[in-house]
This record gives sequence, structure tokens and C-alpha cells, in this order.
Amino acid sequence: MGVKEESQDQNEVEENHQYQKTHNFITGENFSCSEFISSSSQKRIGATKPFTCHQCGRMFTNKGNLENHLRIHTGEKPFTCLQCGKSFARKGNLKDHIRVHSGEKPFTCPQCGKSFTRERYCKDHMRVHTGESRFACPQCGKSFTCKDHLKDHIRIHTGEKPYACHQCGKRFSRIGNLKDHMKIHAGEKPFICPQCGKSFARKGNLKDHIRVHSGEKPFTCPQCGKSFTREGYCKDHMRVHTGESRFACPLCGKGFTCKDNLKDHMRIHTGEKPYTCPQCGKRFSRKGTLKYHTRIHTGRMPFTCPQGGKTFTHEGFFRDHMKVNSGKKPFACVQCGKSFTHKGYFKDHMRIHSGGSPFICSQCGRSFTQKGHLNAHIRIHTGEKPFTCHQCGKSFTRATYLQNHLQSHSGERPFNCDQCSQKFILPRQLKTHLKIHTNERPYLCSFCGKTFLWLSNFTHHQKIHTGVKAHLCAVCGKAFTRAGSLKIHKRIHTGEKPYTCSHCGKGFTETGKLKQHEKVHTGDTPHLHVGRVLHSYILC
Repeated sequence: MGVKEESQDQNEVEENHQYQKTHNFITGENFSCSEFISSSSQKRIGATKPFTCHQCGRMFTNKGNLENHLRIHTGEKPFTCLQCGKSFARKGNLKDHIRVHSGEKPFTCPQCGKSFTRERYCKDHMRVHTGESRFACPQCGKSFTCKDHLKDHIRIHTGEKPYACHQCGKRFSRIGNLKDHMKIHAGEKPFICPQCGKSFARKGNLKDHIRVHSGEKPFTCPQCGKSFTREGYCKDHMRVHTGESRFACPLCGKGFTCKDNLKDHMRIHTGEKPYTCPQCGKRFSRKGTLKYHTRIHTGRMPFTCPQGGKTFTHEGFFRDHMKVNSGKKPFACVQCGKSFTHKGYFKDHMRIHSGGSPFICSQCGRSFTQKGHLNAHIRIHTGEKPFTCHQCGKSFTRATYLQNHLQSHSGERPFNCDQCSQKFILPRQLKTHLKIHTNERPYLCSFCGKTFLWLSNFTHHQKIHTGVKAHLCAVCGKAFTRAGSLKIHKRIHTGEKPYTCSHCGKGFTETGKLKQHEKVHTGDTPHLHVGRVLHSYILC
């Protein structure tokens, strides 16, 4: 074994020494009980702590340990790594860090062969094999293999956060959490994913991220068998089975299994959106949502399907796509039998049957089954089109419309119909097209029994029965069921005729009228009625 580290707290050294006297796991030596009692008694007699930190009140047995501790508060790091320039408050910590570069792990567990950079990590690990948890919490009884873990745990009960960030004032219960937080201010992300180039402030976060690419989910729920990439996610999930919701909203009483979810939820009540996009100024309540949003501007799609090569901006979209490839659709509708890859899609679908549309537009009263659809609809009133194509400058109200448009530039249509060889940009376009061959019309009007191929046409048709005309002309007040119909109507007032005949130059307000007119030049007028019937069929 190596020499004791200089950076260890004297009490920790004494405790470890006492433990070694009984059974040294590294050497395998055993000592007598009387020798242990005699040794521990002598240690306790002189275990006074005359040196006190004036900032946090922590006490130490010698001046050197106090001086080392004070560097936590001052931020002083006099020991610097010659290879990467990283600095440390303690010489022992630098010594341990150097082993990251050298790969040296001199402390090995004799039972499983696992190696460690520090002796105490090895000792703590050994207790996993023995099942020994020497340090118990006096409040809840939870036990720990090392004293530091118990100290960190007790702060959950006391609420103590002794480690403060000198830049923003945020406080932490653990020094490790403060160190990780400081990297946010420094912009330091030294851990880089070799597959997609994404960088992380913590090594553990990189380790978790790599599982997105590998598909590894090592943490499994013993009750339902669901697997997770992170232990924390698995623990949070377990509370679904137990019904435990430790974190409750003080305003509406809604319970959450983890603290971060409660924080995000609280912003619904406060309206707080602390994360701002530097390019378009749009604000978000969650950091993750901002992160995904910025990829719309950069065009970055870090998640790639290994089968078809399709790329995605969101990890969630990537996972949903992978479920499509696997054919797994675990969420089935009991009313119509339709199944879904994602629970959220299933919930949205169920509202079609129930008629529930909880998201209502404050301007026109139109209701929606999804909040995202309401947000996109509001842009019709505001005229906002925040998603711009970097190739042609065309703007869109929705990110998905932009993504679909971008493929029109590339000319790529990777999804082929095996019945008529027609090609499509998106898999859902192919899926809808296939219904033409099967004559499937899944959307049934409960008022008149008419069926529809498209959900959008079904929704618009229902307005005939309900009389809802949400789109109003600002000039004459005429109301329309569709935004597209209002757009065409406005051209009567503006005189705009964007569709021009290539034969005679005559202009028209809509494409249908232009097509009818062109048949005058081509002599194709006998088929005009058939064309109208076909147009009607496509709309339905």
C-alpha cells in the first residue's frame, strides 16, 4: 500500500487507522480486540479540535488541516498540474489527479480486482463486499460506508449549504457540486463524447450520455422491468410504484418524484422563463428546451439512426424513431385499436375520442389537444415565423415545417411506396399515402358518419357541424373555418394574384382557379368535372 495522503483530514486518518487495526482489507491482517480498544482509547483522549474555521465553524485537530480547509472558502489553488494546467487546493488532490493522466490505479480490491486511484476509495469499496455500513444517520437510520457520505446526507435533513459560489451566490451542500457548478461560469467542459463531440462539465454526465449512443440501460426496475441509463432515473421511477412523491408544489399540491421536476413545474405558476435564445430572443422555462431550440438555428442534429441514417435534434425524437424501426408500439387505444410508440402521442390521440381540447386560444377561442399546437396557432394571429431557412430565407411558424422544407432543398425523398413507387420526404407522408391504396379512412365524424383520410380535414369538417369559424377577416369581418381560406379571401381586398398563367399571363388568387384556366389553353376542359371530384376526395 502507498503512504497516507497528505490531504486527508486528521480525523479521517485516525478513523481509517482504527478500522485498519481490526481488519486491514488491503493486507488481509487481523488484530486483537484488546489492541483495537487500547489504540482507539488513546486516540480519543487527544482528539481535541482547537482550530476553528471562522467562516463555517468547522473544527480541526491541527493548523495544517484548517489551512487546507480555508482554501475552499478563498478559492486558492496553489498546486497546478503540469500536463493540463488544472489547479488544486491540496497537494494530495494533485497527486490523485496526475493518476488520471497516467492511468495509474495502485489500490486494488482483492475480492473483485477493481482498482482505484485513492486508498480510501478502495477501503470504501471493500465495504460493499462485507455489507458493512459503519456510519448511520441519527434521523432516518440510513447507513453509509464512509463518514463523508453521511455528512453530505445529514445536510438533506438540516438544509445546510455551506459551500457558496462567489460569482452568483448559489449555495451547495457538497463541495463537489460547487466545483461542478463553477465549471458553468468558466465554460469548462473537459469531457468530450468521441461519437458526437458533445462536451460535459462532469465525467459522470459523459458516461451517462455515451449510453444514448450505445443503448445501454444498466439500471432496471425490479417491479416492471423498465430499464434506465441513470441510477437516479431508476430511483425516481421506483416512486411511481410506491406512490411516493417527496416534492409537492405549495401552490397546487401536485407531487413530484424529483426536485428538478418540481422546479420546472413552479415556473408554470410564476411564468418565469430564465433561459433566453441569443439568436432570436425567445425565452424558455427549461434549460434543456433552450438547448434543443438553438439546434434549429445551428442545424445541428447530433442523434443519428444507425439503420437509415436519419438525424434528429432531440433525443426524444430519436428514441421515438427507433421505436418505429423496431415496430414496438406499447400504447394501444382501447376504442379504435390504434397503437402508439410514445405515451404522449397516445394521450393526445385519446382526446380525439373524448373531445377534450384543454388548450384554448384567448384571441379566437379555438381549442387544441396539445399545448404545442396552441403555441403554433397563436403565431397565425401574431404573424410570427421564428424558424427561418438559412438557404432561401423562407420562414415558418413551426420547427417541423422548417425541417420538412430543408429536405426540399436536398431533393432527398428516402421513403418509397412499394405499391406505386411514389417517394416521400417524411415517413408519416408515406404512411398517410398508403391509406389511399388500402382505402383506410380512420377518422369518423360522429355527427354525419363521414370518414376522412386526414386528421386535419376531419377537424375542419367538424366545424361545419359546430359552426365554429375562428378565422376572421380584419377588413370585412367575414369568418372562415380554415386559415387557408381566410388567406385566399384577403386577396380580394389586396388585389394580390400570385398564381400566373404561363400561356397568357392572367393572374389568379388560388392554384385551383389557375389549373382550371390552363385547361382552356390545353383543351383539357372535358375532364374538369373529374378533376373537381378528385380534388374533393383528396380534401376528405
